[in-house]
Amino acid sequence: MISMMDAVKERLHMLRDVLRAEKLDAVVVTKVVNLHYFSGFRGDDTALVVTRKKALLITDNRYTEQAGQQAPLYKVVEQRHGLFKKTAKCLARLGVKRVGFEGAALSYDEYRQLKKLLSDRDIKLKESLDLDILREVKDELELAKLRKACEIADAAFDDIVKFIKPGVTELAVAAHLENTMRELGSEEPSFTTIVASGIRGSMPHATATTAEIQAGDFVTMDYGAVYDGYHSDITRTVCVGEASDRQKELYHAVLETQQSVLPLIKTGASGREVHMAAAANLEQYDLAQYFGHGLGHSVGLEIHEEPRLSPSSTCESLLPGMVITDEPGVYLPGYGGLRIEDSVLVTDDGGEPLTKSAKELIEIGR
Repeated sequence: MISMMDAVKERLHMLRDVLRAEKLDAVVVTKVVNLHYFSGFRGDDTALVVTRKKALLITDNRYTEQAGQQAPLYKVVEQRHGLFKKTAKCLARLGVKRVGFEGAALSYDEYRQLKKLLSDRDIKLKESLDLDILREVKDELELAKLRKACEIADAAFDDIVKFIKPGVTELAVAAHLENTMRELGSEEPSFTTIVASGIRGSMPHATATTAEIQAGDFVTMDYGAVYDGYHSDITRTVCVGEASDRQKELYHAVLETQQSVLPLIKTGASGREVHMAAAANLEQYDLAQYFGHGLGHSVGLEIHEEPRLSPSSTCESLLPGMVITDEPGVYLPGYGGLRIEDSVLVTDDGGEPLTKSAKELIEIGR
């Protein structure tokens, strides 16, 4: 297993390759997850300044000790009168002239402020860079953290099926899932936990309510754990009591679709073709019109990352080491719906599910 320091060394190397390719002297990193990725530091209100030879971490006195411990490859610079003022001063002292920045991470007002501070020092804020692309392929250390986040989510599923019963509210299910994951080492939920029972299952992102679960309901749970900053994402649907024939038919169609595309989530496949294969399989059951979202998205330091599996995916070729969800679902207004999802590692031989909870239809209390 590589160390965090070795991982950061490699990431700095990738960042400096971007500087050379874009003919820049430096880059300013401000997106919180990218602060973590490129330095190891886990705070906010901070900027990284990386040149071809130097690496500075600029923060305030709340974080200077923490930064010294978490980002040993960076010189920690304390700011007291404004982050961007100190950043501009540091860039001037470094003698740089062309600076890149993360356009998607700065508000318009922040961009104007930084641009003026730099122009006053004859430094040009030149290129808006998409540094997120450097995070698409996960390294060995990241994969270990993602596997742990998935293990926590799996353990929470094993526990929640013992808790669900008629009369329990969706909110209670969500709280129980989140508390279990916390006790197992999750820092926080990956996102607002989705629990949708009965006819509410027709809403793909129906967050938990005070609705009481009824006998005969499908209960869809979409949730995840965060371990050392890395997110897992899993969806399982269970039936409370005996499932009807129609519920069994729907479940079979979604599970078959979810499993049928796993071999396609491999090196060289395009995001669009994998999604279209899932839609084609649902079409055999006259259900494709009830599948209105993309098949999947990447996960990592953020819950929704690139690349994606969707009709509009820009990914022409999946790469080994990407981690992406496989989450087909069907949603029938006035009836309900279901979804089955795994976080999946892209390999040369097909997708490897990192979430491993049982996917056969569970009929609780039957």
